[in-house]
Amino acid sequence: MEIVLLVVGDTQEAYVKEGLAHFLPRIQRYGKFSIHAVANRDKQLDALKSGDLLVLLDERGKTYTSNGFAAQCQKWMNQGPKRLVFAVGDAYGFSEDFRAQAQSSMALGLMTFPHDLVRLLFAEQLYRAWTILNNEPYHHR
Repeated sequence: MEIVLLVVGDTQEAYVKEGLAHFLPRIQRYGKFSIHAVANRDKQLDALKSGDLLVLLDERGKTYTSNGFAAQCQKWMNQGPKRLVFAVGDAYGFSEDFRAQAQSSMALGLMTFPHDLVRLLFAEQLYRAWTILNNEPYHHR
């Protein structure tokens, strides 16, 4: 199974690019992971494939602890999707058509973050989730 972070626009901030370069190879040790950028939010719907399980990264979504997120990732993966797609909207969120395709939504916290930073925060938390699921020492319980 593949995990995809679906974003609008290219990563702009150098520090985010550097952080992603740090976490991407770590995540990919556990499985296929990619970041897929589309030009605008109207193109997000076109990026979905049959068999995807779509999770919106949305300020109105459910919040998780790191352990809770790891457990939820395992549940989503156990559902057997071809791809587990986490989506970040643009400054105006998601189109209603795209939102209607989502099976779930989650928030990275109660605060609002720049869209570039969300990419890095998510990558770190996904890596942390993998280490939790594999009982590795990155996350101190």
